[in-house]
Amino acid sequence: MSQNKTVPTGVSVEAFIASVEPARKAAEAQQLDALFRRVTGYRPQMWGPSLVGYGCYHYRYASGREGDFLATGFSPRKARHSIYIMPGYQDYGAILSRLGKHKLGKSCLYVNKLADIDLEVLAELIRTGLKDLNAIWPVQPD
Repeated sequence: MSQNKTVPTGVSVEAFIASVEPARKAAEAQQLDALFRRVTGYRPQMWGPSLVGYGCYHYRYASGREGDFLATGFSPRKARHSIYIMPGYQDYGAILSRLGKHKLGKSCLYVNKLADIDLEVLAELIRTGLKDLNAIWPVQPD
């Protein structure tokens, strides 16, 4: 059975965020960090080289594959922020319709800049995603 490639690294979240380029993305990453800390109540940890994660869960699929992964978080990419908030199997259309300018992946949200979205709606989405994830696989602090 293969292992997850994205695992906790022990790298300082603060140092990672400070290293983000350009400076506007670093400032927005600080805003996202503050929002995720407030909403989740969890201290962040780095997962892989560029994912800032809050909380974690252990999963076990019917296939037998199992592992641990971040419950929610973000990655401040150069082109856009990747925000990992949705378990990937729920319909969050009602909340997303109020969020603002974004694109969707399977279980993440892409945002070019934070000014394009309503951060309180993002907070609602984070809370809802965590609640739904926790109903399937219990979410714990890292």
